[in-house]
Amino acid sequence: MKKYIVLPILILTLQMQAQEKQLPYYEIPDYPEDYSPGNVVARMIDGLGFRYYWATEGLAQKDLDYKASEEGRTVFETLQHIYGMSEMIMNAPGSKPNVRPMDLSALTYEDLRKGTLNNLQTASQLMAGKSAADFENFKVIFQRGEKQTPYPYWNMINGMLSDCIYHAGQITMMRRTSGNPINPNISVFNGRLRNN
Repeated sequence: MKKYIVLPILILTLQMQAQEKQLPYYEIPDYPEDYSPGNVVARMIDGLGFRYYWATEGLAQKDLDYKASEEGRTVFETLQHIYGMSEMIMNAPGSKPNVRPMDLSALTYEDLRKGTLNNLQTASQLMAGKSAADFENFKVIFQRGEKQTPYPYWNMINGMLSDCIYHAGQITMMRRTSGNPINPNISVFNGRLRNN
């Protein structure tokens, strides 16, 4: 009787793992052939994508509801914040305005996770191979109503990109505190699971 129960559970587990691998950043992509400015930024985005993938993989409702203090954000609210910034990271190479305020209330955990990972992958692809001269045309543009406020790409690097890395670390810490630590086989240095 037990072998008939174990087989469907094993098949379901393997199907879930296959679906997870379909999202970007299960592993970090191979590194580029050269250190062009665009490739360096793309690699930073890839590093964020890999960290975010594993920081957010397998979150339970108790993890999503967790917050470190009464005044702090929950993990779910942090996912919303990162999603908004991932759109800005994706929009900057095309100088596409980021319209604010942004309503994310209809998005689920799965929506936010998939959307963020796809945004980061698109942003990385847009940056790959870009030269220093290209960066002059990249703008971070905030739009409220008809008013647009542009910033140079420098603000993206020290702003949204760095902030997302920071928040991915917060999620890793908060999920550990709520009793659901990240996979211990992750190697951020190699961008792979250690058993792969």
